[in-house]
Amino acid sequence: MRPLQIIFLLLVVPLMAFTGAHKFYLSVTNIGYSEKEDSFQITTRIFIDDMEKLLDERYDLGAQLSTEVESPMADEYIEKYMRTKLLFEIDGVQVEYVFLGKKYDTDMMICYMEIPKVGLEKIRSVQIQNEILTDLFDEQQNVVHFKINNKKKSFVLIKSDTKGMLNL
Repeated sequence: MRPLQIIFLLLVVPLMAFTGAHKFYLSVTNIGYSEKEDSFQITTRIFIDDMEKLLDERYDLGAQLSTEVESPMADEYIEKYMRTKLLFEIDGVQVEYVFLGKKYDTDMMICYMEIPKVGLEKIRSVQIQNEILTDLFDEQQNVVHFKINNKKKSFVLIKSDTKGMLNL
């Protein structure tokens, strides 16, 4: 073997093992309390390409998110999906949230939601059920950060364990 062939085998071939690197599937949800609004304010970050794949497979919607030709139905279907996969309970009772909208940041879609007029002083617990994208990706991880009333708690929720609770 020539020296060049040896260098190729030693340097390039091992790098080829990483060409099929596994993509990770992740969302991050932050839940905070606004004293001024007496509301829980929620943001959820999801990779745009993952949400596009979901919208296409589930609703046959060519969403083309974050482009000039984004489907006019995209917001409606995103909200519909979020309402089935992101649920909240306060003291064991499911509560509705207001879906305020979304924006894009590089390769992420950020959804904004709010649970208004919560009356924090009376609340004992807040629970989230987060099944975002677990119906499409078995490896999906949904990270949840609670920051309410000086209490912080974080969870990594997966397909087989979709709920997290903060006791106040």
